[in-house]
Amino acid sequence: MVRVPGGSFTMGSPASESGREADENQRNVTVAAFAAGRTEVTRGQWAAFVRDTGRADPQVKSDTYCTWRSPGYAQDDNHPVACVNWDDARAYVAWLSQRTGQRYRLLTEAEWEYAARAGTTTAYSTGASISPSQARISSSSTAFVGSFPANAFGLYDVHGNVWEWVQDCYENPYPSAPTNGAAYETSSCSSRVVRGGSWGYLPVNLRSAFRNRNTPSNRFINFGFRLARTV
Repeated sequence: MVRVPGGSFTMGSPASESGREADENQRNVTVAAFAAGRTEVTRGQWAAFVRDTGRADPQVKSDTYCTWRSPGYAQDDNHPVACVNWDDARAYVAWLSQRTGQRYRLLTEAEWEYAARAGTTTAYSTGASISPSQARISSSSTAFVGSFPANAFGLYDVHGNVWEWVQDCYENPYPSAPTNGAAYETSSCSSRVVRGGSWGYLPVNLRSAFRNRNTPSNRFINFGFRLARTV
């Protein structure tokens, strides 16, 4: 885990940013210090959770579903776990919290963007552009976690590799969402947010402000997650 210092930032993207989407309207957010996973949760870490809990593998129902053991491409324990849904990710953080006595959780959407930007205001933490030498993008599979340079906060793979589930319900536009770094939650939440892009996407989808979402029960070949811990 890496301790991310608290601070304030402008969440979302300016109108001038190339590829900007309508749900990226800007607002000022203040985030308290927290700890974030240096890398995305790995296949090896997930396997330890499955062994300890006896969690059953999901049944493959169609070509849009998959399992962490068989994501559709070769992986080993040092790759980010894929084919996990939001409910899986929540079960993992609950297990880890119980095992360690520390409060693990998913990042909030505001925490994620704050951590990914690491003080930058450009489209990517790498600047105005990003390339395959800086992140796992435009490829056919995941890469080892930490294969590319870390950002200024010491976090790896915030752009690319796998999409990362966060705690928030998807909201468009932002105005009713919290400005204190907390997650946006509703009593009826049909979609949860995923951030960061993945190995098969174009650079425009890896921008720090880019927002994606999906049904919490869905598993896809490029969906994973990163841990947070309250400090």
